Amino acid sequence: MPKQSKNLTSSEGTLIDLDAEFRESNIQEVLDKLDRELIGLIPVKTRIRETAALLLVDRVRKQMGLSAGAPSLHMCFTGNPGTGKTTVALRMAEILHRLGYVREGHLVSVTRDDLVGQYIGHTAPKTKEVIKKAMGGVLFIDEAYYLYKPENERDYGAESIEILLQTMENNREDLVVILAGYKDRMDKFFHSNPGMRSRIAHHIDFPDYGPDELVAIANLMLESQNYCFSSAGEEAFGKYIRLRMKSEHFANARSVRNALDRARLRQANRLFSGTKKSLSKTDLITLEAEDILASRVFLESALDSEPNTKNKK
Repeated sequence: MPKQSKNLTSSEGTLIDLDAEFRESNIQEVLDKLDRELIGLIPVKTRIRETAALLLVDRVRKQMGLSAGAPSLHMCFTGNPGTGKTTVALRMAEILHRLGYVREGHLVSVTRDDLVGQYIGHTAPKTKEVIKKAMGGVLFIDEAYYLYKPENERDYGAESIEILLQTMENNREDLVVILAGYKDRMDKFFHSNPGMRSRIAHHIDFPDYGPDELVAIANLMLESQNYCFSSAGEEAFGKYIRLRMKSEHFANARSVRNALDRARLRQANRLFSGTKKSLSKTDLITLEAEDILASRVFLESALDSEPNTKNKK
């Protein structure tokens, strides 16, 4: 940071080099990392950049004596599984740390089971222990709507919510809470918990990936594991993705990762069972079309497309 921006006064004539502040914070490094890690998600990345810009300007305002109080940074990420919510939360923690809004910048990811006990007196210690671990960083609560179960009078989720609300209000300069889950369920959760809704300032929706984006994600995942598709293999994976997106329990990038794990198993079996005993590096790293086309997704699709002749004479 340039010396002139360290000793700022509140006088109207004082100037500050915002670009220098930006470079000094190294935020661009985090944003670049986010671009490398996640395909697409342009609206999400735009919101993260906007939030980073807001925090940078807020820090400069404080240096100029223009304090407006600590901004509310608690967030809600909504979207289907496998759309990058946890990865974005991790990078958000880095940005908050580099700008001095949290002390350590670590991410603690939990679900209801980590916060809510099964008997009287168990929930408060569990929730407080999680908060203690997350203090100075970001607490990411996945499927947060499961904390609230009004149909069960003996459920202790409400106790956990009450502790979280107090912490989010009283320790917002040392902890950022990010709630995550399906949009419709989170909307219902906020409707039933107005106290929680009032403490969440930033709502970011994560769209599903398109088929071409999912193929690009697959290529990134394979590259990180020293694998690659052959041209025919990539074409087969594109067909696989389009079929898999229509089936139940599709989870975007998570389903891609699972599909690649199974393809690697088939590739290993193909190499082990084949007649070729001397293998090259290319053999070892390449997923071929047959490693993809052996998926049951293609078999199920073929069965679905067959005419029903069961009742024909």
